[in-house]
Amino acid sequence: HVQLVESGGGLVQAGGSLRLSCASSGRTFSNYDMGWFRQAPGKEREFAAAIRWSGGVIDYGDPVKGRFTISRDNAKNTVYLQMNSLKPEDTAVYYCAAVLGSIGIYALRSRKYDYWGQGTQDTVSS
Repeated sequence: HVQLVESGGGLVQAGGSLRLSCASSGRTFSNYDMGWFRQAPGKEREFAAAIRWSGGVIDYGDPVKGRFTISRDNAKNTVYLQMNSLKPEDTAVYYCAAVLGSIGIYALRSRKYDYWGQGTQDTVSS
């Protein structure tokens, strides 16, 4: 069983940066694909970024490409989302998610993630 806890959210001015962390209590963290999703007020959940269990494949949603960076530290059972050049439209609740990784080629953004964190609020002011 995997439990995820996000941290690092907060209020930031447009153009600034935030770094989100997601700590996992699962004992097989390195076997999981990890993703970040976000949900803005009045909007549906949106894919932000994901990283394959092996670390060799990374995917980003179009709105965050070039500005966000996902990474993982398996020794710490933690996945990160570095968010730079933040815009007001990045304001959302950000969720960490996990799903058991697999072999082969597949789209990280289309996977059904089984485990979710509680979410952390990021607010970007203009």
